[in-house]
Amino acid sequence: MGQEYFSALVQLLAGFGFAGLILVLSVIFGRRAKMRKAQDVPYECGNVPEGEGAPGFFSIKYYLVAVLFLVFDLEVIFLYPWALNFKEMSVGDAAPMIAMGVFLLVLMGAYFYALGKGIITWHHNPNPKGRD
Repeated sequence: MGQEYFSALVQLLAGFGFAGLILVLSVIFGRRAKMRKAQDVPYECGNVPEGEGAPGFFSIKYYLVAVLFLVFDLEVIFLYPWALNFKEMSVGDAAPMIAMGVFLLVLMGAYFYALGKGIITWHHNPNPKGRD
């Protein structure tokens, strides 16, 4: 029984071994960078930030909302073909309904988790620099 999975185990070990080897070689042969103030400044589109807390900084809420949009958008993409074939699937057995029920439970769990964490609610940030 273990012979079927031996090649997958060898590939897994080779992948982790290669990743570890690359990390070790980069520590051994890599140059140490000197940190300078100019390197710590965020760079975007060639504009040099002016003043303390330049307006180029965005709240993390924008990125969280974008990731949540992608996740829920992909969930709808999986739901659409199921809804088109609902009539043919529901005649035979209950397995497609159970599978979609579990799928929707996981989706609603993720939604309520994001709602509970306050990611979806949008608050006005009184900080004029736009940082959280």
